[in-house]
Amino acid sequence: MPTTATPSLPLRAAALVLAGLFATAGASHAAEYRFTAEPIYPPETAREMYAPLMTYLNKATGDTWTLVTPPNYSAYWRSLLDENVTDFAFEEAHFADYRITRAKYVPLVRVAGNTSYTLVADQQLEGAGLDGLLSKTVVTMPAPSLGYALLAGFYPDPVRSPTIASSANSWRDAVQIVFGGEAGAAIIPTWLKDTYPNLVTIRTSREFAAAGVLAAPGVPEEARQKLRTALLELGSQPELAELLLELGISRFVGAAAADYTGSSEVLSGFYGYKREGTP
Repeated sequence: MPTTATPSLPLRAAALVLAGLFATAGASHAAEYRFTAEPIYPPETAREMYAPLMTYLNKATGDTWTLVTPPNYSAYWRSLLDENVTDFAFEEAHFADYRITRAKYVPLVRVAGNTSYTLVADQQLEGAGLDGLLSKTVVTMPAPSLGYALLAGFYPDPVRSPTIASSANSWRDAVQIVFGGEAGAAIIPTWLKDTYPNLVTIRTSREFAAAGVLAAPGVPEEARQKLRTALLELGSQPELAELLLELGISRFVGAAAADYTGSSEVLSGFYGYKREGTP
């Protein structure tokens, strides 16, 4: 059976340390905000992974933060433009651009640098190329995750493509499925690929601006700025270093809508896609 990524012990320890530090830091007249994380982890795992960040934001902003954990990518995609679902979203470039252009979300910060996805395989398939996987199973997170969308772009002809298994519970889980012999290859974030020297590269996608945090158009400007400042200062919090590492984050930098322009086009082949300006 596929394995599910679980937080490391240092990450759990970080959550306990921060909870102890901030337990007495009450916030009178605190506002309440929902923070939705793209479902790159199952809900239970996501709650553990992001617990230190929520604790940090409660203290740093003086507001109350609730993590929203979508059950899967299908539910996430269906609710993407529903402003009643969340106040802030942390998501990859294609979703960010879609929210910005269709629902007027405001980008606040993004992970430093760019991101890409790499199709990887066991060392036995070194040099196989895309055609060498046609008889294989390639595992990915479900549609319309960025990895799935880019994998579909590698194989635009459905008749001439490998079997795509969208059964991974996380990108790390996809790697474990390959190691377990249940799939011949996987598409995963390139930063994650670089931590597995025993995987070989088949193809790497073009680059996108890294994942960003966006505010719904109805969120007050003061709340946006408090969150922006807190996230930009996150790198100076040693208690959260493990959280950043687990999420593939070096640090946050300022973000602008132009960082994501055009990224949502990879979603155009998925059911429910609306072109800009479509009611």
